[in-house]
Amino acid sequence: MIPKFKKPKDSEIILTELMLPSHSNFSGKIHGGFILSLMDKAAFASASKYSAQYCVTASVNKVDFLNPIEVGELVTLKARVNYVGNTSMTVGIRVESQNIQTAEIKHCNSSYFLMVAKDKNGKSANVPGLIIEDNNDLRRFLRSVKQIKSRKERKNEFSVKNFIPEDYKSVLENYNVKIEIS
Repeated sequence: MIPKFKKPKDSEIILTELMLPSHSNFSGKIHGGFILSLMDKAAFASASKYSAQYCVTASVNKVDFLNPIEVGELVTLKARVNYVGNTSMTVGIRVESQNIQTAEIKHCNSSYFLMVAKDKNGKSANVPGLIIEDNNDLRRFLRSVKQIKSRKERKNEFSVKNFIPEDYKSVLENYNVKIEIS
């Protein structure tokens, strides 16, 4: 039986992988797409572990690549559920690389994956509630609440039905853009 509530630590996943030449891009750094694939794998594992269900990626919040990852470094992905809704979970992921020879660790990126639990028939499945035990868990949960609210507001504001171009033309005067809409 799945508990009604679980702790974020019940979802923790740590993946570590050696970066090989086959993972590199044309400039010799590890390809961002490869890192995104690892992040998706970590998000899936964390959300599935937490929900005890198969999970799918619904969206990925902003991904900033802060530091390049070199061939030969160890990459560690730390993932955990930060927020839960009824059937969805926000999984926070931190990516670090470590130079094997110097032991230097770099924070390479962080991101947030919105995952949805699915039942055996492919329908959205309910997930356990989240037990918040400390201020970091609270901060992470509230950050996700704010991000979800902001996403909904932006979607509504810029929907075809609600968008009023005249409301934004003066804003665009400060940008490197030329409007030629007739």
